[in-house]
Amino acid sequence: MERTKVVDALQCTEYGTAINVKGWVRSHRNSKAVDFIALNDGSTINNIQVVVDPETIDAETLKSITTGACISVIGTLVQSQGAGQTVEVQSKEIEIYGLCPSDYPMQKKGQSFEYMRKYAHLRLRTNTFGAVFRIRHNMAIAIHQYFHEHGFHYFHTPIITASDAEGAGEMFQVTTLDLERTGKGPVPYEKDFFGKKTSLTVSGQLEGELGATALGAIYTFGPTFRAENSNTPRHLAEFWMIEPEVAFLDKEELMDLEEDFIKYCVQWALDNCKDDLAFLNKMIDKTLIETLESVVKERFVRLTYAEGIDILEAAVKQGHRFEFPITGWGMDFSSEHERYLVEEHFKRPVIMTDYPSEIKAFYMKKNPDGKTMQGTDVLFPRIGEIIGGSVREEDYGKLVHEIEARGMEKESYNWYLDTRKYGSCPHAGFGLGFERLILFVTGMQNIRDVIPFPRTPKTAEF
Repeated sequence: MERTKVVDALQCTEYGTAINVKGWVRSHRNSKAVDFIALNDGSTINNIQVVVDPETIDAETLKSITTGACISVIGTLVQSQGAGQTVEVQSKEIEIYGLCPSDYPMQKKGQSFEYMRKYAHLRLRTNTFGAVFRIRHNMAIAIHQYFHEHGFHYFHTPIITASDAEGAGEMFQVTTLDLERTGKGPVPYEKDFFGKKTSLTVSGQLEGELGATALGAIYTFGPTFRAENSNTPRHLAEFWMIEPEVAFLDKEELMDLEEDFIKYCVQWALDNCKDDLAFLNKMIDKTLIETLESVVKERFVRLTYAEGIDILEAAVKQGHRFEFPITGWGMDFSSEHERYLVEEHFKRPVIMTDYPSEIKAFYMKKNPDGKTMQGTDVLFPRIGEIIGGSVREEDYGKLVHEIEARGMEKESYNWYLDTRKYGSCPHAGFGLGFERLILFVTGMQNIRDVIPFPRTPKTAEF
């Protein structure tokens, strides 16, 4: 018999028809007359109840069907007599695909997220992580759909690169050399696979700019890597980035794009992930849906860096205490500063602009004042910065000056500079950390819980 997914079975009203459902046992309880098995196949947060007459299956076999076991059930779809579900399956036949012994780490009892991270390969089967990763899938669909509808081209940028897009140097080196055998002298990169020093990319932006100056509007969506020895709940060593780049876009238009794009994604979640969001709203964050709806409804505040400093300094004078002190112009905001502006002062998302050039990347366009850059970072409740964007410097001479002033190797960026040398154009773009978007949409607290297999310092089991 053809299998019916649980999500479809739960919506079916053809009572009395034969049905075959397959999945993993969430729970198994018995009464004097019947056994009740909650079955889930990952297609929905909701389980389907299987009612088993003990007379129809061997007692030892029935007893062996414990939480985590994988089974196939053929039975009759009937209207449920109990609360909590509309339909159930009256079992006629059960086939066991895989039993699950009592040492199964993901038992029905609640476990902490920290505990479940030790079993990242099994935590996917739990209700919470099923909800998170179905939402993650939907957010990926929303991203592609948004850019397709708005005339962007999906552009693949390299994972292995010879340039550091951020200029921070926190990159994973890619080499076929045995570095221990090369001794203490200069590393002979000319003998390496690519003939030069290469690393895993921290961003596809620079290559994305090449695409934008040829195709007009592109977006990247792929893995990026950062060798930052950080164990905070907001950082990963391997993460996914969405990076659109658009020719002929100015700062105001860039902010419009950032706001429209992220509202589209959040609305997509509200429209397409109702059951999973309801579960997470109940179990993880009871204000989740309210927060998502408010982001879609409210217009984002547009605030300069200087205005942000003034607000934070005023907050300190009024008695607010920050863990990281407010030191005035030139300081880089921490997450707590960003969240204060969003959650306490304005109570809605903020797009912050015009940062000091010293704390931003070399490729950003400077304002006429010569000391600020046209950055456009989107700050969100609970997250802090969720988007980092800017107008890019299109002037060849100014860009060369910035590269040299920062002590960067100009030769490594000759290919990038060619876009300014040959037919330069105004352009702008932004980067959205996919996992930070998923953190916000799911209400989860740790970024390691919104990616299937987290890569962090000292953690790479798979």
